Amino acid sequence: MPNVFLLCEYATKSGGERSMLATLEVVRSAGFTPTVIAPPEGPLAEALNVRDIEVIPLAAHDASGRRLPQGQRREELARLLRRRRPDLLHANSLAMGRLSGPAAAELGLPSITHLRDIINLSRQAVDDLNRHTRLLAVSRATREFHIAGGLAAEKTHVLYNGVDLEEFRPRPASGYLHRELRLPPGTPLVGTIGQICLRKAQDVLARAAAVIAGNRTGNVAGKAPDAHYLFVGERFSRKEESRRFEAELRAAAVGPLRLRFHVLGYRDDVPAVLNELTLLAHPSRQEPLGRVLLEAAASGVAVVTTDVGGTGEIFPTASRCARLVPPDDPQALAAAVDELLGDEPLRRRLGAAARRRAEAAFDIRRTADALIEHYRAIL
Repeated sequence: MPNVFLLCEYATKSGGERSMLATLEVVRSAGFTPTVIAPPEGPLAEALNVRDIEVIPLAAHDASGRRLPQGQRREELARLLRRRRPDLLHANSLAMGRLSGPAAAELGLPSITHLRDIINLSRQAVDDLNRHTRLLAVSRATREFHIAGGLAAEKTHVLYNGVDLEEFRPRPASGYLHRELRLPPGTPLVGTIGQICLRKAQDVLARAAAVIAGNRTGNVAGKAPDAHYLFVGERFSRKEESRRFEAELRAAAVGPLRLRFHVLGYRDDVPAVLNELTLLAHPSRQEPLGRVLLEAAASGVAVVTTDVGGTGEIFPTASRCARLVPPDDPQALAAAVDELLGDEPLRRRLGAAARRRAEAAFDIRRTADALIEHYRAIL
């Protein structure tokens, strides 16, 4: 059975980690033995332990918490790979692809990197990534962006993320979130789910909520001024700008919104949360292929999201399965959210169309089977 080592940077279970976890059982059933190089403690390690998958630790910080230089980390990774000699290395993120590219090439180890980010890269980063055997972009938009930046087109393929269509599926709301938050039954719930950070732009939803609530001069309250807004996710970045962003988001609930903003932090019940929402609002400033959008689509939830990155590939115009708005435009976001809050039949139509789209293009079995073909191709 070929051994595939998956290289992960963080201890968390964010979109990239969840996408990787969703493929592991199919990978194993196809005859591969997965092993994961990752931080040895945290939600990711716990999820891997439940699946009986070995976790090999690779230090990213010294004893004082300072991040180790990339050269030192690369040398340690090379020693680990030389000692264990896997048949294939799969870096689960762009950063880990950059770290591992030179090491894999020098060892003659077949390797893949997942491209889950749309960010500008230095020439050195491009060179490091191009040393991999194959590169997997999560959307056409991601592939085109990085090829324009210098990645080798012949090595770069598109592989959409997938979701478990049984775990994420339409279900009747149970009302448990209303009870948890002590809200009257039927109170509209507008949720946004994702890491608290500038890129996810939860601040734009906060401003849109203020427009809908009618608490700005010249605005009239919308169709559902009593809607409550749920912010699910946590901040991982330690940068000062990220700390300030979170603090400002928490301080945004003023006036009519004072009791209607709920910053819920990390939740491990996202499949159930999605079924409780009136709609999902996803105001990202950039999104290679937002995993929560795939999960919401599979759950049959009406979605309002920004038309950035690969989002138009999830919700193409012809499918009529979501409302897409420009980024950084709280007025446009407010108008779309308000329209859906006031039109239940439209929400139902969008949710049903989104579910059909998920079934057609984003089934995890399709993704995992395609990933296995990439593994076999480079072996």
